[in-house]
Amino acid sequence: MKPGKLLYYSLMLLPFLIVFAALPFLPEQIPAHYGADNQVTRWGSKYESLIYPVTTLLMGYFLLFMAKLAAKQEKDGKNNEQIIMITGILILTIFNVMNVYFLYTSFHKVENLSSVPLDLNQLLFGLLGVFMIIIGNIMPKLRMNAMIGLRTKWSMKNELTWKKSQRFGGISFLLGGIAIILISFFTRGFLCLLASMGIVSVLLIVDICYTYKVATAA
Repeated sequence: MKPGKLLYYSLMLLPFLIVFAALPFLPEQIPAHYGADNQVTRWGSKYESLIYPVTTLLMGYFLLFMAKLAAKQEKDGKNNEQIIMITGILILTIFNVMNVYFLYTSFHKVENLSSVPLDLNQLLFGLLGVFMIIIGNIMPKLRMNAMIGLRTKWSMKNELTWKKSQRFGGISFLLGGIAIILISFFTRGFLCLLASMGIVSVLLIVDICYTYKVATAA
């Protein structure tokens, strides 16, 4: 098995190994849900900690399915399939980090997430920023397809509009990722969420407008 696929499958199964190892040490009742104010809204059985591993496994298989579909759309090579696999590794990494984070809150029976040294929004959006930087670097390599990339009816007008759109989208994702990482360092909680989502929203609007501009100029 190739190193990339070995890493991919390892990330799919690792949450199960970690949770099964942690289960004997978890309290019988753990925080099962937190509200917008970071307070526990529901307690549940420690076996609910298996939800993250199951979700990770299902997400892994879904992305593998998407990768196979992307490969069928290419006449030569498996460029898009490889890019989806890289994307999958990044997504599964985020799921693994979140699995460990919530095992920590479960073990310590954390009633208020604000008491955890690392803010949840900082963690999530910091990882999202890294994700965006990596995706931004590989977007220009995407070949035209109906599944991934900066896809609008304008970007898919022809090969030229596609390439220009992916190049522009890659740069915007790179800059947006850096901005979100900085936001994650200097803000916490709802402010971190609001600022990060604001960056993402602006990027999407700008990227879509750019594909329209490129298509009308072509």
